[in-house]
Amino acid sequence: MRMIMFFLVGLLVHVIFFISIFDIYFTSPLVHGMAPQVSPLPPPASRLLLVVADGLRADSLYKPDANGSTRAPYLRSVMEETGSWGVSHTRVPTESRPGHVALIAGFYEDVSAVAKGWKENPVEFDSVFNESRHTWCWGSPDILPMFAKGASGDHVYTYTYPAEREDFASTDASRLDTWVFDEVKSFLQSARVNSSLMSSLQKDQNVFFLHLLGIDTNGHAHRPMSQEYLENIRLVDSGVKELVSMVEDLFGNDGRTAYVFTSDHGMTNWGSHGAGHPSETLTPLLVWGAGVHTAQRVTEPQKYSDGYLQEWQLEGLRRVDVNQADIAPLMSSLIGVPIPLNSVGVLPLQYLNNSDQFKAESMYSNAIQILEQFKVKYNMEDNNIELLTISLCRSLIGHALEGLSYYHTYDRFFLGCSVVLGFTGWTSYVVLVILKTHVSSKTLWWMGVGATLLIGMFLIIQRSPVTYYIYCLLPVPVWYSMLHVAVCAYVPTSTHSSLQLKQGLPLLNQMISWTTLGSSLFVPLLSSTRLFHRLLSIFLSLTATYLLLSTGSEALFPPVLSWLMFVWINIEQEAMLSQGISGRQELSTLDFSENIDITKIRQLKLDDIRRSYFFVFFIITAFFGTGNIASINSFDPASVYCFLTVFNPFIMGGLMMWKVPHPTHKHTTMSYHMKVHYRVDSGMLLRACEASVSQTRHSNVLVLLLSCAPGPPTSLSILVRASLCCSVKGVVQSVVRDLQFLGNFSHGITFISQNKNRLTRFRRKVFVSGHFEPQLV
Repeated sequence: MRMIMFFLVGLLVHVIFFISIFDIYFTSPLVHGMAPQVSPLPPPASRLLLVVADGLRADSLYKPDANGSTRAPYLRSVMEETGSWGVSHTRVPTESRPGHVALIAGFYEDVSAVAKGWKENPVEFDSVFNESRHTWCWGSPDILPMFAKGASGDHVYTYTYPAEREDFASTDASRLDTWVFDEVKSFLQSARVNSSLMSSLQKDQNVFFLHLLGIDTNGHAHRPMSQEYLENIRLVDSGVKELVSMVEDLFGNDGRTAYVFTSDHGMTNWGSHGAGHPSETLTPLLVWGAGVHTAQRVTEPQKYSDGYLQEWQLEGLRRVDVNQADIAPLMSSLIGVPIPLNSVGVLPLQYLNNSDQFKAESMYSNAIQILEQFKVKYNMEDNNIELLTISLCRSLIGHALEGLSYYHTYDRFFLGCSVVLGFTGWTSYVVLVILKTHVSSKTLWWMGVGATLLIGMFLIIQRSPVTYYIYCLLPVPVWYSMLHVAVCAYVPTSTHSSLQLKQGLPLLNQMISWTTLGSSLFVPLLSSTRLFHRLLSIFLSLTATYLLLSTGSEALFPPVLSWLMFVWINIEQEAMLSQGISGRQELSTLDFSENIDITKIRQLKLDDIRRSYFFVFFIITAFFGTGNIASINSFDPASVYCFLTVFNPFIMGGLMMWKVPHPTHKHTTMSYHMKVHYRVDSGMLLRACEASVSQTRHSNVLVLLLSCAPGPPTSLSILVRASLCCSVKGVVQSVVRDLQFLGNFSHGITFISQNKNRLTRFRRKVFVSGHFEPQLV
């Protein structure tokens, strides 16, 4: 009963540690209760057209082709003649939702939204769409609904295509962008015959938003350097050109339309995004139309030292870089709507072509808007600090942003210290429990007898395995091997040929593949119960699913891990041989179905420290070997294409998470063998493992080893050489192998305690002579 309470308390402690992460990091930066801020002067534009090319890298748009021609001739002409350009710097995570929130709402995604959904709007935040008079949106069903549901009123209208069209296996993903352009053209044409719609379009503070997903889809499916990706950029360029012409014609070329072209994030060369590589964080930004500076020629070197200006052949045009959140106040200033209440963007004045008074009023509104957030956060914390002294608006914005960051992380250090102290205390308590529970007592004896009876009854039921009957009822045809070889040759060849022709996977191949995948779960039951035969069968069975979720060299990880664990078994066997342990079984005679007798479980020894260390080492290696689960960018979305090609983040994420524990299952089977072969109780070994996991520095073990021998300290190499000179050949090889390959400190301690006198004479000789000559003392 006491042991059950111990495990329950341990579980509760770890749950508390897990929950503390949400209080330290997953806290919302949003505050409410601020008053909207807007410039009192008339804006330069009546309407805004925002085009977001999802997944477009800056270099893919700006860099000329190998022959020197541009992929986007119209947008290039805008940069060189009628508009201003630069690079928009995004933040991690470089995903579609955080990128669009930064663009349209002006702040970087609330991390607490991770646990609340992707397609919905989990937190209430203001946006440029919400502040506009009317907003019409066309594009993906993953992005548009969250801004419509977060808007106050019904002035945000969305037009989306079915989610099934977002198929990575599609032969032409650019049709998603074609659909958007066609729908917008149809909408503008219908306005000519619809007086009510035309009346709404003629009003000011209107926004048109186009979300183009084709480039991102082609990047995932074919990679950013592919012909499909680059051709999609040309399609977008021609579509924007035609659309701008129709808009200007509809409004009579009144010069009151502003245009913004940008991207939510970039993409790596291998077709993923989410991390902070420059290919993911550098996105293009082009602004032209009403109230925007035209192209500005420069002759002197610009301040950017990244070398992109020369690579893109744009060193003669003024470049203005911004943070992604700065685009929201820029769009608000152009059409005269309040800056989103939670925006942390700073208005980039270099893009505005207006009077100094208008720039000053816009900058002042930006400063007051950010200061309002700081005041709300300040009043929430209720601390007596001196008021900020502000002389310039730029200085005011900087201090206000620092204040927001300060209060957002106000309790982080305190909570972090509390969790570290709690975890250290728990580790110390576990060590004390290990020492306390290894004392023989009548209570432990009766608990062992009770557990033996319960497990013994269970083993009686399992005495006759069903697999023996399967052997008799399902004889294997004599030509099974030939058929197996033929199928193995046919399936990969026909599959590769069919996919290369973009005809999909044939039905016969699908049936064979699903049958092979399903049968792999039951094949281990038909194999021999001998240790190596059963382990190999289980490992190969688990590898089948892992291979289907792999794209390249990562498929080598499971066999390498399996080989390493097999080596561990042999090393432990040789260690037992060197110690002369009685009752040791040969590995070839071990049976996987054997169950350990509870009454023969022994107490922990020093060797079990090594075993618990490698037990935890293989757990960590198996878990993190498939990828870094803390970063979504370490998982290639192409891994799930064997099962799913239509974009669905939840199913794709589930398949990736199904892939993660596969190596851990192999470790579980190996751990069962260790329990049976070495007769160690699982509870004791787990507690030893927990104690060893908590110790990330192993220098104390080395100090303990060296302190066992008298005289001045020596290095580990001296101890190895000493053991070489003071042992017979068979024992020497085992000890050297353990010390050098496994770090088997327990063998070193035992050897030193038994050979103190000879080791001391040998060490004195080495230290006096200054050199080492192998010889027996």
